[in-house]
Amino acid sequence: MTSISKTQKYTILTLLAVIFIVLTGFLDPIPQDLQYHQFADQRTYLIPNTLNIASNLLFALAGIAGLYFLCVRRSLLATELMMPAYFTFFAALIAIAPGSAYYHWLPDNQSLVWDRLPMTLAFMSFFTIILAERLSLRFAKLMLLPLLIAGFSSIVYWSFTEQAGFGDLRPYALVQFLPIVMIPLILLMFRPEFTRDRDLWIFLGCYLLAKVFETFDYAIFQSLSIVSGHSLKHIAAGIGCLVYLRYLHYRTDINS
Repeated sequence: MTSISKTQKYTILTLLAVIFIVLTGFLDPIPQDLQYHQFADQRTYLIPNTLNIASNLLFALAGIAGLYFLCVRRSLLATELMMPAYFTFFAALIAIAPGSAYYHWLPDNQSLVWDRLPMTLAFMSFFTIILAERLSLRFAKLMLLPLLIAGFSSIVYWSFTEQAGFGDLRPYALVQFLPIVMIPLILLMFRPEFTRDRDLWIFLGCYLLAKVFETFDYAIFQSLSIVSGHSLKHIAAGIGCLVYLRYLHYRTDINS
């Protein structure tokens, strides 16, 4: 990757984004599968679906700690011009906990909106931070609001289409998975400005592991009995967020 010019790298990423957008447009509308709401672990200990709700606490912990170290202690090494993106990321993590708790309390398409909305804002703000720290600060600053609006709009559009009887998850799938494909490429193609790059890869690995846990929700619950794949999904993703917070706290500027 080091032999490729910066212009060529930008071209590769731009073409990748265009290809994803065009291919998504050619797909048939994707309604929400109602079986998605039938989680393996539906046990109740005082509250419905207890472990699927309680396992979201790590998101709140990471978000509260992140805002504390970012705004109060000011001990995170954050790019000053991207402070709104860091703030949005940690605030979205806090919102994930009650949003996901509400959804798991009463799983249906209406409550799922409040689960997915803060997650999407976290995706978009994190993606913008990566753009700022590896590609272009100026470009990322310009893209923060459009990306947040795109993420928000994808949830509003999906919810509207579900209520209208022709559910369409395509925009939501695009804003979720396109950054997940592009971020590893960006990390590989562009030199870091900060140390502890390994933490970013651990963060991404935790997200990938969370998707695996989600996919094998029932199989894991049948094997372990005490915890389901979906609860482990929350835990893995929450740990990843704490790793990212550690990264921001302990990294140093390579050029200093």
